[in-house]
Amino acid sequence: MKRFLRNCLLILLLLVTCAGGYIVWQGYEKAQEITAEVSLEQAAQRTMAAADYTPPDQLPETLKEATVAIEDRRFYEHQGLDIIGLLRAAASQFLPDMVRSGGSTIGQQTVKNLYGLFEPTLEIKVAEVFLASQLNDLYSKDEILTLYMNIINYGDGHIGITNAARGYFGVEPAGLSQSQCVILAGIPNSPANLQLSNHYEAARNREQLILQAMVREEYISREQADAIWNEPVFLQQS
Repeated sequence: MKRFLRNCLLILLLLVTCAGGYIVWQGYEKAQEITAEVSLEQAAQRTMAAADYTPPDQLPETLKEATVAIEDRRFYEHQGLDIIGLLRAAASQFLPDMVRSGGSTIGQQTVKNLYGLFEPTLEIKVAEVFLASQLNDLYSKDEILTLYMNIINYGDGHIGITNAARGYFGVEPAGLSQSQCVILAGIPNSPANLQLSNHYEAARNREQLILQAMVREEYISREQADAIWNEPVFLQQS
């Protein structure tokens, strides 16, 4: 009986391994297919050449820190895939006290938006991992973060940080206040449900979560977080 159970487990392990290998191969093939006509470097350079592209030296540090803290806290440590973040995202779906998050890294979200990979299939997700790893080989972390912020959806029809800063606040990205930076960093998680035109309170609630994350990651102190929270998001507010 024991031998029978052991053999069953071995067979099951073999099947799982084969299935996993097949999925990885399919994802690799999909990544090759996606970049067959337009390489990843060409897609990125095309975005960087856009008239409304904001370079890294014109993006506030608070915006960068807030984005990394809430979207991909190990961004500067991994090479495109965050296994810990993936497991944490899965756990957050079942544990009510955890902040819900997706398992995609900033690199994965960047390649998804570069190529419009919005079909939620396993094959696409695996392809994103291969492409995110390739993106890390091509560009620095600061360049990838900048690329992400220039193509991500900030709600209310504002694609990219330049359009978001102008559309919401009437300023260029470099002119964003700290509070504006933090609230904007939260919107890409769910643009339709966090856009400022009709979900301002939800966006403010997420801003509080981001400030907590920034304190946890030691980007700012608790006192600085309180000061940012008390800043008016819109200048006409008192």
